[in-house]
Amino acid sequence: MTHPAITSDAIDWRATVDDHPARVASMRSYSAVAKGDLAEWLTVYAADAVLEDPVGPSMFDPEGKGHHGHAGISAFWELAIASIDTFEFTITESFANPGSNTCANIGTIRTSFADGSHTTTDLIMVYVVHDDGTVASMKAFWEPERTMASYTAAPA
Repeated sequence: MTHPAITSDAIDWRATVDDHPARVASMRSYSAVAKGDLAEWLTVYAADAVLEDPVGPSMFDPEGKGHHGHAGISAFWELAIASIDTFEFTITESFANPGSNTCANIGTIRTSFADGSHTTTDLIMVYVVHDDGTVASMKAFWEPERTMASYTAAPA
């Protein structure tokens, strides 16, 4: 069973399906990324949102302070997402207390490049939403070194 918020075939949602606002926001976020649609992705995030992907210092955020607001999130898109040919999301678990505005999803993202090479990232993504359902905060917990170790070259 899928949810109407999943609008891309590149999302394999194996976790709980319901209308929890943080869970729905995460589904919308994955769908926009999978479709390569920055404008749609920004509608998921509040104007004052903070995105940390991954949490802490990284090649995308050397100071580890996160990407702030739509300008920062758009810059992150150009740095980390725009160069990827395809994204495939597999979400195996999603935890959301019905009385909360937060969910934590466990899954894998396979990123493929135009030449056919790819990486796989195992991660936990935590979404916090405002009352209007827009994302206030997204924190992705993953290890860049593990992702880079998964790099598979394009077939010859």
